Amino acid sequence: MLAKGRKLAGRGEEMSTHYAFGPQEDDAIIKHRLLTRTTTTRGEPPLKKLQKKFMSFATEIEKDADNLSDCERLCKAFLQEINTFELPLLKSKVVVDANIREKESFNELRVEIERQILQAQTDIEDLKKQLVQSKIERQHKEECEAIRKLISLQPPRSETERLIADLEKEIADLEAENVACVRTLELRKKQFALLLHVVEELQISIEDEQKSIADELRAVAEEQKMSIEESSGGASDAMAVD
Repeated sequence: MLAKGRKLAGRGEEMSTHYAFGPQEDDAIIKHRLLTRTTTTRGEPPLKKLQKKFMSFATEIEKDADNLSDCERLCKAFLQEINTFELPLLKSKVVVDANIREKESFNELRVEIERQILQAQTDIEDLKKQLVQSKIERQHKEECEAIRKLISLQPPRSETERLIADLEKEIADLEAENVACVRTLELRKKQFALLLHVVEELQISIEDEQKSIADELRAVAEEQKMSIEESSGGASDAMAVD
């Protein structure tokens, strides 16, 4: 048989395998040994033994001497050797047929395994897609749950609507108050403008009156001055007469 190096594994390490022959040479040697029924064990090869038996039988037949018993003996030995040589061949044929059937079974199994591998790859791709979809759905569920929690923290809808109605009423009141304030402010502006106008006219009237009074006082003062001057002139004339 083919001399091969043994694989030695120790502490997680594996030594490389060395072959005395290549794979093709190994197959050729095994095929030749099966056909010739030769082995590496000691002893004469069966085919050579069969050849020797045949040559001995043929040589004995070709002799002219009376050797019928020897021929029968050699013939029986040759037939026995044929049977001995044929039996391993039949066994080898059975083994070969079994190997062929096993190879066919292995081929079918390989085809089935390849089909299962392709199916498994398809299933894996489908499962990947389902996993992505499941992650998306889970994310949506988590978001919905977070929104639900936020909604649960809010007051009831009736209370919210009541608060909205109160706020709308308050806004309407504020708007009405704002309109009233605007109107009041406009009225106050008009009243203040009128007051300023009246004050201005009053101030003008007071200034005119003060001017008139001053003119009257000035006229009275001039009249008094003239009266005094006239009185002083008459007294002087009287003293001169005296």
